[in-house]
Amino acid sequence: MPKLKRFGIIVASILILLSIMLYSFQEKLIFLPTKLSENHLYEFNANFNEIFLDAKDGARLNALHFYSENPKGLILYFHGNAGDLSRWGEIVLPFVDLDYDVLVMDYRNYGKSTGKLSEQALYQDAQLFYTYAKEKYEENNIIVYGRSLGTGIASQLTSKNRPQKLILETPFYSLSEIAQERFPFLPVSYLLRYKIPSYQFLKEVDCPIRIFHGTDDRVVPYKSGKKLFDSIQNEDKKIYTIPNGNHNNLIDFKEYRNAVEMELK
Repeated sequence: MPKLKRFGIIVASILILLSIMLYSFQEKLIFLPTKLSENHLYEFNANFNEIFLDAKDGARLNALHFYSENPKGLILYFHGNAGDLSRWGEIVLPFVDLDYDVLVMDYRNYGKSTGKLSEQALYQDAQLFYTYAKEKYEENNIIVYGRSLGTGIASQLTSKNRPQKLILETPFYSLSEIAQERFPFLPVSYLLRYKIPSYQFLKEVDCPIRIFHGTDDRVVPYKSGKKLFDSIQNEDKKIYTIPNGNHNNLIDFKEYRNAVEMELK
């Protein structure tokens, strides 16, 4: 067998193996949950309730509902792809300090939440909590906030509802595009079960859209967030670029804090 042909077979075999691995283990690459025991007691320096909502398929979804003394409204917060509510509860506390109640859920298999993961299940669970929020707040007093992975979920949810505002921190144009950049030699569009096309969802959003993104983000590159921003047809849009900000430290920058405070005044 000629060496070139043998080399081609080896390369093709490696690509097929990598494709099988990506398809089989993609959830472990995308979702990085940590689990909490059912009797775990949350402790935060704020007033809050722990709640559970039941999805139609039997999944049980855990969430925290934080309360400020004189709330301006509710922030419905969708977190990133790692950790659980013991971490994300701390991360949302600055919004309580800005006089907002905050409702933040754990996705399926995160923390105390149960259920089988799928892209559609993520969207349906988000709608379940939005419906819960509307029972307690006027819809024009609800702000949907997404961070990282949660930006895609928040975008899809807002495309189906009419909240006061949509805020996206470190968003992506689409999850499939991010995956293709990570694995440029694989047919990602055919392998990925979680595509989360944020740019498509935002075509249907008519409330104000605000984006925060750092220029040094190595998880979701700034160019992906800027591409998403440029694709938005809604005229009431704004992007806050945080020089030197990375994926997890925007809160450390005065530019971010000032902008958030202004958007939530």
